[in-house]
Formats: sequence, structure tokens, C-alpha cells
Amino acid sequence: MEPDMRHLRRCVALAREALEAGDDPFGSILVGGDGRVLREARNRVETGDATEHPEFALARWAARNLGPEARRAATVYTSGEHCPMCAAAHAWAGLGRIAYASSAAQLAGWLEEMGAPKAPVAPLAVNEVAPDVPVDGPVPELAEEVRALHARRHGAAGG
Repeated sequence: MEPDMRHLRRCVALAREALEAGDDPFGSILVGGDGRVLREARNRVETGDATEHPEFALARWAARNLGPEARRAATVYTSGEHCPMCAAAHAWAGLGRIAYASSAAQLAGWLEEMGAPKAPVAPLAVNEVAPDVPVDGPVPELAEEVRALHARRHGAAGG
């Protein structure tokens, strides 16, 4: 569990970097089957391209740069559970496990509490979109940190 926590903490740090850059707070890393960090990404939707999610970027990178076995052995760690677009990209790329700090359901609830605009897609769990992808999360102590980042983003109390 310690490598998972270390990687998930890095994802939360990347989410904080995204927030500080004026973006929604999401961060992700791709870790190979040997435990090496292969790639990091943070949200970049401030560019005007709403598909610039870190999980989507990692899936595209993996599809171009890793063979099928390496993709299956890899884990994507992320501050927030994949949205449906990212879950589909993950599955189509043939990536392995996902570990996340906070769930899509948690995010949807937080955003509603904060009075933030609803996302244009349903807050589905990864396995509703990609039923065969192994998934672990959320992690309560990190989920609270992620909630605080979203509260800062949306100017809500508790951030």
C-alpha cells in the first residue's frame, strides 16, 4: 500500500499544480509494472480543450509508446476517478489497474454542495464504462485533500 500512497500523494500534488495554474485540480501518473513512473500529467482544460484531462493524455501516450503487455501491467494513479471519456480511453488503450484518491460520486456531491456547474457527462464509476478494469479507491485521507482543492477552485467554504 505504501507505493500506492506515495503515487497518489504525487497525483494530489499535480492536482494542486493544476489549480495554481488556473485549472481544475486533477493530476495523474502512469506507473509501469516494474514500479517506475513512466509519465505524469495534470489537467490542462484551461487551454479551451475540455478533453485535456490527464488520464486521457496518459492513455494516448501509453498507446503510442508502450506495447500491449506493458500497458496491461501499468497502473494509472489519479487524484480523481476517471470520467467516462477517460475510462473509455483507458480501456481502449488496454491499460491495467486504476487507483484513485477520490471517486466520481464524491466529486459530483462536492460540486453540488459548492454550487458549481454540473459536468456535461454523467459521474459514472470507471467500472460502469470499463467493467474489466481493476479499480482501487477512494482513499479517505486523500479524498479530503482533493475536496479542499475543488473548494478552492469553486470559491466554496472548506477550501
